[in-house]
Amino acid sequence: MIIVIDGPAGSGKSSTAKEIANRLNIQFLDSGALYRAVTYCWIKADKPDIRSFINILPEVDLSSEYIDKTFYVKLNGDDITNEIRTQYVAEHVSEIATQPEIRAFVNNYMRNLVVDDAYIADGRDLGTAVFPDAELKFFMTASIKERAKRRLKEMQETDASITLKDVEENIRQRDQKDQSRASDPLKKADDAIEIDTTGKTFDEQISKMITIIENKTKLNH
Repeated sequence: MIIVIDGPAGSGKSSTAKEIANRLNIQFLDSGALYRAVTYCWIKADKPDIRSFINILPEVDLSSEYIDKTFYVKLNGDDITNEIRTQYVAEHVSEIATQPEIRAFVNNYMRNLVVDDAYIADGRDLGTAVFPDAELKFFMTASIKERAKRRLKEMQETDASITLKDVEENIRQRDQKDQSRASDPLKKADDAIEIDTTGKTFDEQISKMITIIENKTKLNH
């Protein structure tokens, strides 16, 4: 079973999905971390032209695991969980994630991962492109300023030099690219439940979503 949470950058998808996974004792899948991992791989390869990079993707060994409330990612056996959270990687994610072949690579990885067990995943096109038959779909939104404040707190753990202005500009650019890309653009699935988290506390949004999950699925506390 798969529950998906889509929405723009910084809307609170990952933290929300993690908390729901912990409270309902299910697996968590962070699709954004997987795209950052592929972006990190491209950077480590000295930013080859996209076509050359796509050609070597089949040789890339990507793995992930959710343990003790942390989504760990390994690239060719090396733990890159912290490296993929830097601003430098964030600035290049959209450039890589807009490529159809790269999206297909990550999407196939996710589909194979969730064959067994119950999962909750967050991303931008999960309910429309990756898991159109998901048992339950959410679409989270929030104002740009609120999203930037949340993302800043997360990113300062690994990059103390980042500023709120930098994060706001990055989010604006991400929104524009995500919504206008030709392959699987960011949009709300027709059957998704919209959750606007602007002005809401974390516990408020979690409680609301868990109530919906318990009413519409077989999962419970």
